[in-house]
Amino acid sequence: MFLRNQVDNIAYHQRFFRPSCLPALNLRFTNYNFFEPYYDKTYEQIEVPAELTQSPEDTILNYFSILREAENTEGRSCGTIGEAHIPYPLAYNFLSKVYQKRLSYEEYVHLFAGVGHISLIKLCKVSDRKQGMKFFYEVETIEAFEGKKAEYFGYSYGFIWLVYEQTGYRISDIQRMTEDFLCAPYHGWDQDGESIIDVKYGNWCKLVQKRYPTIQNGYMKHIYFHGNDGADYCFIFITLTNGTDVEIAQFRRVDDRKWKKVNIKPEEQCIAEDP
Repeated sequence: MFLRNQVDNIAYHQRFFRPSCLPALNLRFTNYNFFEPYYDKTYEQIEVPAELTQSPEDTILNYFSILREAENTEGRSCGTIGEAHIPYPLAYNFLSKVYQKRLSYEEYVHLFAGVGHISLIKLCKVSDRKQGMKFFYEVETIEAFEGKKAEYFGYSYGFIWLVYEQTGYRISDIQRMTEDFLCAPYHGWDQDGESIIDVKYGNWCKLVQKRYPTIQNGYMKHIYFHGNDGADYCFIFITLTNGTDVEIAQFRRVDDRKWKKVNIKPEEQCIAEDP
């Protein structure tokens, strides 16, 4: 029994130390001729082709496919990497006009300082509403150490919001958070979806009467439980590359009716409100 527990503990820690082996999703423009019309253009002179933004998924995949060839590492000795800064003006025009008013082009390019390559490895629609659509994403980047001739793999995640504007879907906001690979293996319970349900919604909110076995499909977790209020709940988590489970959606169902999206904030109040 001791040996099995030891093996289980090692496997748990390796969950946080291993990098991603998922294939990249942003592989739409592998022919470098795609960028030729934009070589000498500023962002004010560029209009995004309508066919690149016909659906929310197209907008996101094409946006990250363009950024895949961008590089902002300032002076690597091996010469030009990818298409250098050429993709940034085109990518900037995937942002909505309102978003561009909040984020200048110079500020936008600075967001990628040190980044030499971007691979989109996870993408999932979270909500689809009239006022906009929300997606979860995770990216793997190759970044340069400042002052050193070496690079490292970095991972970050967040949410992307889209609205329909002009001739297609545009990005109205992007949230990005970097992933940590040292704290999760050694500290806390809030990297694990099941523990989050038990502690936050069970101990804190006194909401969980019975939690059912987790249903996991790839990097997605569906955790169901029956509540002390008589309702059924479904919480969806996505497991990041660093092993941490991130909650992306909550659903509630009463008396076998349809699942309804809710927003419970255990740190503030334990009431199921509309999102």
